[in-house]
Amino acid sequence: MKHVSRVMMFAMAVATTGPALAQAGDATKGKAVFARCAVCHSVDPGVKKLGPSLSGVFGRTSGTVPGFTYSPAMQKAKIRWDAKSLDGFLAKPSAAVPGNRMVFAGLPNPADRANLLAYLAGATKK
Repeated sequence: MKHVSRVMMFAMAVATTGPALAQAGDATKGKAVFARCAVCHSVDPGVKKLGPSLSGVFGRTSGTVPGFTYSPAMQKAKIRWDAKSLDGFLAKPSAAVPGNRMVFAGLPNPADRANLLAYLAGATKK
């Protein structure tokens, strides 16, 4: 029962904190989660893979990295990336931006997303 209560409390905190989400996670664990993303994305500026560089992602508008060809859906989404919007997108990219080209199914576990966001908050600062 204690485990369920802790999970529910964490899920409620994640759902209500928005900008504080990145601080709620563990960046070390997030780096391990990022290994799934690293196939397509880099945190280094200007490094384009199958996906755009995530350098400077916090505060950036979706579909705006120069030199990367985005889907029309991502260009039209005009999402300003912050912890809350990234959390929603990472949960299920196809639902957050229907028609985007990202083939990743998503991270359904809120703790994985919080950890990833904690890692990205530090690793993607310009």
